[in-house]
Formats: sequence, C-alpha cells, structure tokens
Amino acid sequence: MADLTPDHLAALEQQAIELPSWAFGNSGTRFKVFPTAGTPRDPYEKIADAAQVHRFTALAPSVALHIPWDMVDSFDDLRRHAEDLGVRLGTINSNTFQDDDYKFGALTHEDDRIRRKAIDHHLACIDVMDATGSRDLKIWLAEGSNYPGQNDLRARQDRLADSLRTIYDRLGDHQRLVLEYKFFEPSFYHTDVPDWGTSYAQVAALGDKAMVCLDTGHHAPGTNIEFIVMQLLRLGKLGSFDFNSRFYADDDLIVGAADPFQLFRIIDQVIRGGGLNNPDVAFMLDQCHNLEAKIPGQIRSVLNVQEMTARALLIDREALAAAQTANDVLAANAVLMDAFYTDVRPALAEWRESRGLPADPMAAYAASGYQQQIEADRVGGVQAGWGA
Repeated sequence: MADLTPDHLAALEQQAIELPSWAFGNSGTRFKVFPTAGTPRDPYEKIADAAQVHRFTALAPSVALHIPWDMVDSFDDLRRHAEDLGVRLGTINSNTFQDDDYKFGALTHEDDRIRRKAIDHHLACIDVMDATGSRDLKIWLAEGSNYPGQNDLRARQDRLADSLRTIYDRLGDHQRLVLEYKFFEPSFYHTDVPDWGTSYAQVAALGDKAMVCLDTGHHAPGTNIEFIVMQLLRLGKLGSFDFNSRFYADDDLIVGAADPFQLFRIIDQVIRGGGLNNPDVAFMLDQCHNLEAKIPGQIRSVLNVQEMTARALLIDREALAAAQTANDVLAANAVLMDAFYTDVRPALAEWRESRGLPADPMAAYAASGYQQQIEADRVGGVQAGWGA
C-alpha cells in the first residue's frame, strides 16, 4: 500500500468539518442532563471552545448555530467574535420541537396559526443568516404520529410542501435550505420526513437551492448508508452531512466510534462521487458529549473523520476498477480492505508537525491548560445545554 502522496495531503489540507455549537453545552439522556465544570454559559463561550478544536487540528474552521439556543443581541458582534478567534459562523439550525404549540406538528400542523408560527421562525432564522453570512438553513422536523389513523398522512405532506415553499422563497441568492430526515423518534408510527427519498422528493420540488442533509445516525439498523450517499451525490442533492455514531438509535456518539469501517465506506463514496472538499457538500458533526469532556470529544471526532478520509484516499482506484470489471469479487474486496487496514496515524502525525500543528492534538490540548482555565473562570451563571 502506497504512502500518502502530495496529492493526498493536498486534499487533506483542504478538509473542513463544521462543529455544532450544542456539542459544547451540557447534554445527557432522557433521564438526566449532566453538568460539567467549564461548560459554556453563552454562545460566545461556545465559539471560544470550538476555536480550540480548530487551533489544534486546523480541521474545524466554522461553527453551526442553533436558534433559539444561540440567540444573542447582536449577531454582527457574534460574527466578529468568531472571526477574532479564527473561525466563522456556519449553518443555522432551526428548532420547532421545544414549543408546546408544536405537540402535534409545526410545518405540517393543520392549524394555520401554528403552521404560520413555525414558518415565521424559519424566516427569522434566515434573518440570522443574513447577519452572520451563513449559507445554509438546516431543517429537522420532529413531526409525525404515534398511531395508525391519528393523522391524514398525505395532507401532512401537502402542508409540509406548502410550508417549505414559503421558507424557500425567502432565501437569498446564495443561501440554501437543507432538509434532514430521521426514520423515527420522537414519533413512532410515522415521521413526516423519515428517509432520504421523502427529503429528496420535497427538496427536488423546491428547486436548486434545496438539498438533503444526511445524518449518519438517522437510519434503521443495517441500512447501507454509503448507497444513499452515492445516490444523492449522483442526483446532485447531497447538501450536507451530520456525522455521528449510533449503536441502537439516534445515539449522537463520536463519529467512527461505533463502526469505523462504515465511516470509511461512506467517505469512499464521497470521494468516488466528487463530494470531498466540494463546497456544495458540507461536512458537519452532530454529537453530544454526555460523559466525556466536550472539547477533546470534538477533537477526537474531527481526527476520526480525517483518518478515515486518509485511508479512503489510499484506495487503489485503478486496481479496484480492474477487479470490478473482471468480476473478481475477492480481489475487489481486498483492494478496499488493504486501504482500510492501513495505519495512517504516523504519517498524519508527521504531516501535522510539518504544518506547525501538534503531532498529537489530543495530548496538546490536554497540556495546554485551557480546560483548567475555563473550569476556573466559568463559575456562576447558567450553563448552556438542551434548550439554552
């Protein structure tokens, strides 16, 4: 297996993975949200922590915001704060799942007042995008039903289409709507956007500025996610990833922790489909750190993506194509497995040092004293977490 070539390293140098602001707040399970020392108390401190991830890895130049969790008096000021720290504000995520009015739906609700309220929230998110310079409005809808007969499934799809059209028409020339899907939860009988096909059908009807977001944790067990990646890239509708890991449901664990081979296979298809370092395909994390420290958890996550990208870049495409053409099943599989089993960590450590970065970003962060400093400084106030 060949070493990482200059072309491989040039591709890795361009890699950018957006961090979620909420990963730096407190999170937990359905039973308990756990506080941790040093947790940010406002969006400014979240961005300061995110900037540490970029400082030690050069992989995370932007931070996604969640509205209303990250509301501030001045987004111009927040944008300048981010830029002063060497990062920028990225995707704006809407929230229509924490308001009592949305118990039975938001953009799909049969009540015109409630549906209009949900639409107006998204229009306000676009106002935030105008102030931050963000390109993407990401929409995930916790909408559906628990019992057969509870709702008119087709009417809900029609109302969703009308709501999305109103939001889409407000987008600026260089802004996009990215529609996420999730096969279940919090609804259990049906979800209004449960799969890539439904998301694709809705965004395809809207136009070129509407794309699909693929969250790697939002699929049924055994789903061939890399096939979906291939298909959406083939159709020109893969707008973004939310990277995380799952064992059982939407676990939001560190990407690559549950199944690193799956992450490798996904990135293989990203490269094959022209999605790597493609500005139209955004890489983002969507994770919560319930037990582990949050900043190191994010550092570990972006390094996992980088490592699997490096391995996927090592696939001998010519040998793979030849084996596939010859229907040599074992040879084709061996080409893929040779790349996956290659330990690229020493080469990546050496390459980081050549760029003035720490060979071991995890160890460098631990030795930096930043964690101890924020634990000492962030005493008092209300820590950020779910809903704040």
